[in-house]
Amino acid sequence: MDLLFSLGLTVTSAATISFLKIIAIDIILSGDNAVVIAMATKSLPKEHQNKAILFGTAGAVLLRILFAVIIVYLLQIPFVNLIGGMLLLWIAYNLLVEEEEQAHVTSHNGLFKAITTIIIADAVMSLDNVIAITGAAHGDIKMIAFGVMVSIPIMIFGSKIIVKALEKYRWISYIGSGILAWTAGEMIITDKKLIELLNLQHDSTNYLIIAIITVTNLIVGYAMNKSSSDDNFHKAS
Repeated sequence: MDLLFSLGLTVTSAATISFLKIIAIDIILSGDNAVVIAMATKSLPKEHQNKAILFGTAGAVLLRILFAVIIVYLLQIPFVNLIGGMLLLWIAYNLLVEEEEQAHVTSHNGLFKAITTIIIADAVMSLDNVIAITGAAHGDIKMIAFGVMVSIPIMIFGSKIIVKALEKYRWISYIGSGILAWTAGEMIITDKKLIELLNLQHDSTNYLIIAIITVTNLIVGYAMNKSSSDDNFHKAS
């Protein structure tokens, strides 16, 4: 509670409820962000993984707070979810197919690339998180900032656990990419302007479209990885 006072937040029953809502939202919605961090850093040398997580998360958190401040204006941008979903889909694909390539890039470039990927992907994926937190905090910027701070350990510790799993089981990369692709599909199919343009209905067909987008991403990524592995095998032989 002392932290709440230091941030200038009044500790009332309403504020406590808002705070608990924000924590719940972060726990539920930060899982996919942890996957992004894990997949972006798994190919880095051990000594650079913590740096990438720290700087990438710091940049992502700053953007979340900025988004929360201007969320009303962001939501007025035509096709914002469609654009964000397409970008996230591209990130999901690249995180999957660049696994072998990342092992050969220099440490400096690999570190910078991982940080950039974390920030961009988190910015795209944070729209739902920021919107939910903004609603729970009733527009209180200090409460929003505090809620975003809560998400930091969730993303950092979550990503560390996932990184260890990725190092041990390579197939988990496909699960991670599938989660990101599914999230991208949800963003695309729920874009208000796209719904109006195509006269889409909220029914089971939407889930079929999202599933097709996800499976297609995984199939293309698998095919590219297999092709790359075959090429490397022929070169080695």
